[in-house]
Amino acid sequence: MLQDSLALLGYFKGMLLHNQELWLLIFPLMIVIELPLYLLVLTGIFRWAYRPQVQEPTSFPSVSFVITCYGEGEAIGITIDTLAEQIYPGVIEILAVVDGAVQNQDTYQAAVDGVKRHADRRNRIVRVIPKWQRGGRVSTLNAGLSVASGEIVINVDGDTSFDNDMVFTMMKQFSSPEMIASGGALRVRNHDQNLLTKMQSLEYMLSMQAGKTGMATWGVLNNISGAFGAFRKNILRQVGGWDTHTAEDLDLTMRLKQYKRRYPTNQLGFATQAIGHTDVPDTLKGLVLQRLRWDGDLLFLFLRKHKQGLTPALLGWGNFIFTLAYGVVQNVLLPLLVVLFTLFMIISYPPSFVMALMLMLYCVYLVLSTLLFVVYVGLISERKKQDLKEAKWLLIYPIYQFFMRLITAFSMINEVVRRSHEESSMAPWWVLKRGKRF
Repeated sequence: MLQDSLALLGYFKGMLLHNQELWLLIFPLMIVIELPLYLLVLTGIFRWAYRPQVQEPTSFPSVSFVITCYGEGEAIGITIDTLAEQIYPGVIEILAVVDGAVQNQDTYQAAVDGVKRHADRRNRIVRVIPKWQRGGRVSTLNAGLSVASGEIVINVDGDTSFDNDMVFTMMKQFSSPEMIASGGALRVRNHDQNLLTKMQSLEYMLSMQAGKTGMATWGVLNNISGAFGAFRKNILRQVGGWDTHTAEDLDLTMRLKQYKRRYPTNQLGFATQAIGHTDVPDTLKGLVLQRLRWDGDLLFLFLRKHKQGLTPALLGWGNFIFTLAYGVVQNVLLPLLVVLFTLFMIISYPPSFVMALMLMLYCVYLVLSTLLFVVYVGLISERKKQDLKEAKWLLIYPIYQFFMRLITAFSMINEVVRRSHEESSMAPWWVLKRGKRF
């Protein structure tokens, strides 16, 4: 058996060595685009891990949570409870903004019950803001912002729960007056449900928690999550709050980067160990639909809505180069090239060679993912024993990454042909129709 395996590997090696022209196509893409990103993230994580320790905060600014509620039902109560039970000595205002409260009576009632449970809790103010007609996610966020009284505004989704030290940890970021916004870390709550949720759990660890830690350390944070982000209220209002259309989180992050360009000492951060927990799609259809929206929005934001703002003058050279390379080239163009290249190989080369090349690429990405996972568990993870159990799923992770690339490629075509961002479930059609068309 071992001899047969070695013979097969030898055959694949020979196939690769005799078709060196493809190496000239593959490895420049990896070396110029992919490997620098891994290097940037890894060095950023080491820099974050061995940074001078942040002093414990001596002041505790008031915090307003804007919870976007639409159809979550009883789950809203869990979100309210985990926010009210935070071990934070300052004032926390919890605004449950129920979008379309007429149609969502279960969600509205669950939020009202949350108000009653915490009515006597010290330094905790829980309010329900009903929006009787549905207006979508952006109008829900802005409704909460309009009445928020806290110095710091944190937007969270209605189906998200949090570790009880999340606010205290997040506020360490804002002990510096130069910090204007910060993302929080999300983990997958239903990671044990099936293979899809396990893959997404690894993705959240490596691409989101580890990736954003490394990027934020070098000052090139790609996005502050719409499910969990913190902002200085005065700055958030100054840049106009959230805007119509989809991918409101990336749109706001771009505007904050442009604001930061005018005030270079300001910072956008990432609170690596301020932890929220969310459920991810547990069916293939749900996952594909989610990524069609997420990935299609990237093309809309970068190449339509913000195409005039994608300049060094507005972003600064660091963020401009990073956004161009890893926002546009890697996330918009590279998936299309991957699909075209795969089709070219299948048509032009024998199946044995295609298998050999795929095996080589699989091994490369397995090594890179394993290295990032080891660094993540060693330096970032606050649940090391739990996360180490996920190591066995790394063997499948490169295949999942390739599948996600294919979905991203289709998302780009879908956005170009059908302007799919205008069909988002994040807002009713009449809201998107009245927004500016880019």
